[in-house]
Amino acid sequence: MWTVIESPVGELRLVERDDALVAIEFAPVVELPEEDRDDTHPLLVETARQLRAYFDRELEEFDLPLAPVGSDFQQRVWAELRRIGYGETASYGQVALRLGMTAAASRAVGLANGRNPIPIVVPCHRVIGANGTLTGYAGGLPRKQLLLGLESAGLF
Repeated sequence: MWTVIESPVGELRLVERDDALVAIEFAPVVELPEEDRDDTHPLLVETARQLRAYFDRELEEFDLPLAPVGSDFQQRVWAELRRIGYGETASYGQVALRLGMTAAASRAVGLANGRNPIPIVVPCHRVIGANGTLTGYAGGLPRKQLLLGLESAGLF
């Protein structure tokens, strides 16, 4: 099932499968069957509520059942991303080190980060370049900048 919500970063499509969130997609998105849309599905309603609270700066940590689809390595990276706190950032190399790898694995971490199917909730926007610059974001750098600004200064 899926639904669409408006947000400060544009339209978001929320997708659940077997009562777990599997994706948050930035517009434009690939079309899904309209008969699978369910704006009243309890998990999708709760996800929308938590996202609104996040954007209103009333929620710093999401509490949702997640089931992102990916390789074992991607799953490890995405789990580590969830450990980066609200308003904090980490470099790709730092994430690699936290996973018990060398900083040389930062490229692999970056690739897994870019394939994160549940952005915002799994905060891939909190990963930055080693020199502190904003680098790649599947939703585009303006969205990444907005999300980091929301968390650090409470401003858009």
